[in-house]
Amino acid sequence: MKLTSAQVKQTITQLGAQVLPDEHPAVPQLNSMFGEHTFFVDESGLKVLEPTPSPGAERETGEVVSLADWSDADLTRLTAHEPEPTGVIVVFEQMKH
Repeated sequence: MKLTSAQVKQTITQLGAQVLPDEHPAVPQLNSMFGEHTFFVDESGLKVLEPTPSPGAERETGEVVSLADWSDADLTRLTAHEPEPTGVIVVFEQMKH
């Protein structure tokens, strides 16, 4: 799920993760491995959001999915694994224009 800048801010606030900017050198490789997403890193590894079905819901939501874990104590190397839903849901507030 590719997020808008407002959704990125809301995700950072709710997760405490950092976003990988689109200009980051790893993003093209991550896109080829996992598809077009907004990628986040936190103390446990690499995450993305997948849209959650919410028929009739007033707010859009996304579930945090773990794609890779840190493989070293310095948090410099990631080891990819099968996508694992974390059960964590991010709720996107409607932004007023």
